[in-house]
Amino acid sequence: MADGQVTLGSQVIKPNVKKVRRLQGGVVGGFAGATADAFTLFERLEMKLEEHPGQLTRAAVELAKAWRNDKYLRRLEATMVVADKHHTFQITGGGDVIEPHDGVIGIGSGGPYATAAARALVDIDGMDAMAIAKKAMNIAADTCVYTNHNFIIESIGPNDEVGGGDAAKKGDEKGGKEKK
Repeated sequence: MADGQVTLGSQVIKPNVKKVRRLQGGVVGGFAGATADAFTLFERLEMKLEEHPGQLTRAAVELAKAWRNDKYLRRLEATMVVADKHHTFQITGGGDVIEPHDGVIGIGSGGPYATAAARALVDIDGMDAMAIAKKAMNIAADTCVYTNHNFIIESIGPNDEVGGGDAAKKGDEKGGKEKK
């Protein structure tokens, strides 16, 4: 789940960018940082997924190695989160491929707020992952001036296989709009 705000300094440049998207092979990915750089990294990750189908861990490690070692790629300024139904990773240009111990991860300006909120909510009975993500993102958007309420949601269902997946959901939680 991601908000849609792009800022340059203290100015909102775009309120509705799509920072999370479905990639091939039942993988979803999101980014924080420079938009054009992130799109380049998504393309590179998809190439790695083609080389290593069904192996998100290997594709993520190969991307991180290339990102760190390639003269062109190492100048890219973005951070990525990628997930399939088995793993979730944060990938950085420093060569990091981090899998959170508790399944909770957040990046970008509002990331620490959303992560803290999600960790506080994760043990509450009756709250599933979607409810936790929505509540945590609302807290982040209410707290961080660089985060808005234009959320994009991508989910991986239990039946998602390589190449499969649910449709994207787009909505503003406060406005109650949601499209499939």
